[in-house]
Amino acid sequence: MKELVEKIKAEFEEFAKNAEAQVEKGNKAAGARARKSALKIMKDMKDFRKVSVEEAK
Repeated sequence: MKELVEKIKAEFEEFAKNAEAQVEKGNKAAGARARKSALKIMKDMKDFRKVSVEEAK
């Protein structure tokens, strides 16, 4: 589970960097990378929820 949390943190940092580049600089490619990261984060968060529920039992 610790590895999953670290993976989510790293992906969120990547998302934040690219989202800021899109907003501040109008970088369209960064926007595409941010959207891709957002999808990965959603998947990882679902996995986190599954693992968290199992460990809580």
